[in-house]
Amino acid sequence: MVSVHKYGSVTLLYLPRMKSTFALSALLLFAASVYGADPLTVARLYESQLRIPEGEVVSLAEAMPLEKYGFAPRNGEFSGVRTFLMQVKHIATTNYMTCSSVLGEKPPVDPGKGENGPDSIILKDDAVKFLKDSYTYCHKALGTLTSDNQLDMLPSPFGQGQMARGAIAMVPVWHSFDHYGQMVVYARMSGVVPPASR
Repeated sequence: MVSVHKYGSVTLLYLPRMKSTFALSALLLFAASVYGADPLTVARLYESQLRIPEGEVVSLAEAMPLEKYGFAPRNGEFSGVRTFLMQVKHIATTNYMTCSSVLGEKPPVDPGKGENGPDSIILKDDAVKFLKDSYTYCHKALGTLTSDNQLDMLPSPFGQGQMARGAIAMVPVWHSFDHYGQMVVYARMSGVVPPASR
């Protein structure tokens, strides 16, 4: 529930946390448009959503020590799970697959077995570059989205049926966070505190 408090000529609105976060976001977007910032577009909206997981995933990939890139949990129900390296490559590969679909192109990389990317990428530096490049490619793709084309139906990048272009464009956002959660567990089990938690 919103409560209104007046202090002379100043009126303050108090909102519950979730609503206040939304209200603050809306206020910042409004303020940016009033003070001459570039106007919000459909493309900028999608790209802003991608920047959130991009920052967290890339910083964690950079923070994980080279010697831990082969780590995967073994105790418990972890049989056959991806190593940290494979998590990084899988995110990047899926980014390429989905964003190439948004652009109407073939994926510029070999998706490999299980969407784990090229077998030739085995070193940390190469994996981090592959990941960063995939986000750059996705920003290019999301930069093409408009109110006119975001609802266009396209072949699914996963081979079954069709999806709206905007829905495909959101896959790198939620998919990155899905695997980021797994990577955080791997990092913490390896004694690494994720940069986003420091």
